[in-house]
Amino acid sequence: MSTTASHDLDDQAVSTVETAATSPRSWLTPNMVAIGLASFFSDVSHEMATTILPVFLATQMGASAVVLGLIEGVADGLASYFKLVGGWVTDRMGRRKPAVVSGYLLTTLATSSFALALHWTMILASRTLAWVARGFRTPGRNALLADSVEQPYYGRAFGFERAMDTVGAVVGPLLALGLVSAGFGYRWVFAVTLIPGLLAVSSMAFLVQEQLHAPRAEARLWGEIKRLPRHCWPLLLVIGIFGLGQFAPTLLVLRATELLTPAHGATVGAKYAMGLYMFFNIVQAASSYTIGRLSQRLGSVKLLGVGYTLFAAAAIGFAVTGAGWMSLIGWFMLAGIAVGIIEAMEPTVTAELLPEDLRGTGFGVLGAANGIGDFLSSALVGGLWTAFGATAGFGAAALCNAASVVLLLSMPPASGDLPGLGR
Repeated sequence: MSTTASHDLDDQAVSTVETAATSPRSWLTPNMVAIGLASFFSDVSHEMATTILPVFLATQMGASAVVLGLIEGVADGLASYFKLVGGWVTDRMGRRKPAVVSGYLLTTLATSSFALALHWTMILASRTLAWVARGFRTPGRNALLADSVEQPYYGRAFGFERAMDTVGAVVGPLLALGLVSAGFGYRWVFAVTLIPGLLAVSSMAFLVQEQLHAPRAEARLWGEIKRLPRHCWPLLLVIGIFGLGQFAPTLLVLRATELLTPAHGATVGAKYAMGLYMFFNIVQAASSYTIGRLSQRLGSVKLLGVGYTLFAAAAIGFAVTGAGWMSLIGWFMLAGIAVGIIEAMEPTVTAELLPEDLRGTGFGVLGAANGIGDFLSSALVGGLWTAFGATAGFGAAALCNAASVVLLLSMPPASGDLPGLGR
């Protein structure tokens, strides 16, 4: 064989390898599968608890909507700070897994401890601990995910992880509903959450292979935040404002229960509300993965704006809807599509804007912006609902959502400050 022919074959082989490395299938790495499994099992665990928590608080502890809003809001608010710290810690250590694994473990233990609660304040303490640990682990997990795929496939990767997470959110309520229907008490369901939670810990601890980075012991939290690229801040501001109206999904369950109880009774109404929540999660899972695939072509920031708009419309729907089945199904579907888009696109946009050595900190800032908004939103919606009715609570959320859409649209397309908006 001639030297020229040999070089041609070598070039062809290199081209084949490069094509395979950048093919649409290359994003589904072993790490992606492992992270997806961890998200799936973890969501099975905490969604089992989340599904029955509103009913447990209302029927066995006499708690109102404002108490549920307070529990969700305080948990989300404190978790936001630990998202910030957790992300910075992973950048400083040059390692992600230790923080992520410990966060999964503590979340599991705190969630299962709901079984021991004697007063709603004990639920508040356990839920807060679980969400603090969840917040601490999330930026590191997102950074691990971004480290595991090439940038063109961030949308697919985050869409897949969110879809796996949400499939867990479908399986979790099904298991909870099945156990309750079989005669198991709410406390038994809380205890069973320990099993999928420990499977999530095992998936992350034993199946994920970490890409190590040089540790930076000199890195300080505020210094790392100031090093974030200038073009990150306008979008983070928009995300924070949207968070002011992104109330916890448990309030949708409570709203459906409230509407269905007069016609069906409290127990049956609660079961129907759980079924609607499962439907919401199915829709969310399907839209997360679909939107992740579309983001390469349509642009992640544009799709994020679509998600915000749809969530605002859903909030208005829950403010004015009646107890009709078709209207409830429609509003739960719209909310599921919106949340699926938002949860896939927010980390995708953030990953696109961040340098590798600041991914943990950047995802932490994103989480903090969301968490502060969630704290205020859940408390605001629950408080207004208790004082003035559901229309006031969900209407206020819709106003915040609409404001974030207006701000996002007012940003100049393809600007140097916000790359990707004009794609």
